[in-house]
Amino acid sequence: MKTTTSIRTWRGFALAVAAGATLLAGCATGPNANPADPLEPFNREVFRINEDLDKGVLKPVAQTYVDVVPSPARTAVSNFFSNAGDVYSAVNNLLQLKGTAALEDTMRVAINTVLGLGGLIDIASDAGLPKHKEDFGQTLGVWGVPSGPYVVWPLLGPSTARDTVGFLVDWQMDPLTYWHDSTITYSLAALRVIDVRANLLGASNVFEQAAVDKYTFLRDAYLQRRRYLIYDGNLPEDQDSKTSPDTGDATVSPYQRFTPNWPVFRR
Repeated sequence: MKTTTSIRTWRGFALAVAAGATLLAGCATGPNANPADPLEPFNREVFRINEDLDKGVLKPVAQTYVDVVPSPARTAVSNFFSNAGDVYSAVNNLLQLKGTAALEDTMRVAINTVLGLGGLIDIASDAGLPKHKEDFGQTLGVWGVPSGPYVVWPLLGPSTARDTVGFLVDWQMDPLTYWHDSTITYSLAALRVIDVRANLLGASNVFEQAAVDKYTFLRDAYLQRRRYLIYDGNLPEDQDSKTSPDTGDATVSPYQRFTPNWPVFRR
């Protein structure tokens, strides 16, 4: 069972998200605003703050983690968090009526948890069971909920109104947040952030060199990536990507590999 403090914290965050998104959407939209990004002035400022935080804290910590922790141990950590992600991926596949994928994810969790030392070893992939990365934001998109405005949250990074709600639901489904001791919960969350950032070190270096306007670059890549995932790669050809609620071209963005797919807790 989660701690009372943790539950109250996230209830408060959910209310703040809903209120903040409503107020910002009402006051930030202008005649020249990108339809997918009416909150751009706010988003750019948060993006700048996040970038400073990444350069000053997250990236150095992640680099130290890579330098100090042996590769097999880092792989085990990544596998552990990936196994937890398969739990809510299975639930979301079921909600999307993808029975086969839901069964495969459930089998992955069972095999890796029991035979893979609690998920430290990815036996399921070696056995040929594919991994399906689904989240509640995608589930909402599959059922026709529009993405809403693009938004950049402090620490969490790129998202949309729909994906923000999805993140809050996925957080509640994450088995690693169900501890009596909040110290364990927050320690695991911190380690997960470091693990995700460490795995993005190479991509972020390319991103720094390739992007002229890093904000626009990341925003477009994120939106295209999310749209691609919702349609499972089968993007409709009869929709105008520029006016679609899920803005994106009818092809995979060549930049999507640089998109960290924040919130960082998604695995």
